[in-house]
Amino acid sequence: MKNFIEELQWRGMLHDSMPGTEEHLLEEMRSAYVGFDPTADSLHIGNLVPIMLLAHYQRCGHRPIALVGGATGMIGDPSGKSAERNLLDETTLRHNQECVKAQLGHFLDFTSDEKSAAILVNNYDWMKDISFLEFIRDIGKHITVNYMMAKDSVKNRISSESKDGMSFTEFTYQMVQGYDFLHLFRENSTTIQMGGSDQWGNITTGTELIRRIGNGKGYAITCPLITKSDGSKFGKSEGGNVWLDANRTSPYKFYQYWLNTSDEDAEKYIKIFTFLDKDTIDSLVAEHAEVPHTRILQKRLGEEVTVLVHGREEYEKAIKASNILFGKSTASDLKSLDEKTLLDIFDGVPQATVAASLVENGLDMIAALAAETNFLKSNGEARRALKENAISINKEKVKEDFVITKEDLIDKKYVLLQKGKKNYYLLIVA
Repeated sequence: MKNFIEELQWRGMLHDSMPGTEEHLLEEMRSAYVGFDPTADSLHIGNLVPIMLLAHYQRCGHRPIALVGGATGMIGDPSGKSAERNLLDETTLRHNQECVKAQLGHFLDFTSDEKSAAILVNNYDWMKDISFLEFIRDIGKHITVNYMMAKDSVKNRISSESKDGMSFTEFTYQMVQGYDFLHLFRENSTTIQMGGSDQWGNITTGTELIRRIGNGKGYAITCPLITKSDGSKFGKSEGGNVWLDANRTSPYKFYQYWLNTSDEDAEKYIKIFTFLDKDTIDSLVAEHAEVPHTRILQKRLGEEVTVLVHGREEYEKAIKASNILFGKSTASDLKSLDEKTLLDIFDGVPQATVAASLVENGLDMIAALAAETNFLKSNGEARRALKENAISINKEKVKEDFVITKEDLIDKKYVLLQKGKKNYYLLIVA
């Protein structure tokens, strides 16, 4: 077994751990869990840190447990929140659980015959049959209100300016999460809970229940909350969350997110979000420092994470898509793109819709550039640009006598007009 704590330390993934945790892990194989919020049918890159915690944990020879918070998802975690979250029904939660497990399968081995095979559990399965009276009698009496009030997540919410304050539902969240730890300690010999640094209070409530009710010892490991060097929130783009589901965030946009990170962030992220070893990363950092304009770190980071989440084939497509904007590409490259990726690449590019009958009869270049689209201001400007060899259709230069037909359509619907290197226009045929 590898030393898990040492692995986290050099990767910058360790914020805090309870005394004795490292020694506990070195004694024998241990089970540890991380909780995931099931309020969407996809995880996002904000979830990648706890996912990588579990993945490194398994690679160090231990058993990872991914807990989907079906019960806690019905309550809402007050940690870092200023308002209560929406509550979900059981059918939606079950659907989300299956989607989350499929995504976790890219990082964790659920099928191995080894004792370290990952397992996925849902806390709704053991919480749904416990009555309120049973819970407050058997669990609630072991934790004082004073203890619960001392937690930062509670103090911050109560002292905030929110006029709504904190509901009893949210106040009890740490008790429910603490009971999860106790349950997994009893049923799965789970002795460690991991999470972000904002989860320390919730995790330690669990260790307290294990001590008081389970007559055992539980441990906590937290990782830092990831931030960007410019102070903006990690995991957000202009369109909101960067999702792991390709239908929510295309592999192209996913790859671009990592490619566009700063040098400082790329050096930090490549340790956290990849399985590359220390020597390889040190070598990449040194190489990048010599020629930073080549963005070696960002490209390798983007490759590693995109392949992990979407597979090698989708990564290759993302590279091809990137080259369409920033490198050499051909009409066949364009035509190989699916509609979502094409629209992602040319998001914000001016566009016009023309009737399909015009293309079926053959659309001449002057009409395509000016009269039908207003891409260029006049027929005269269109003729001059064509004579100067400045116009491309689907990345290939054309003359004035060129006619756009249905053979030129990308995904049976689009034609890309281009003047010079950077002026794009998307023609939609409908």
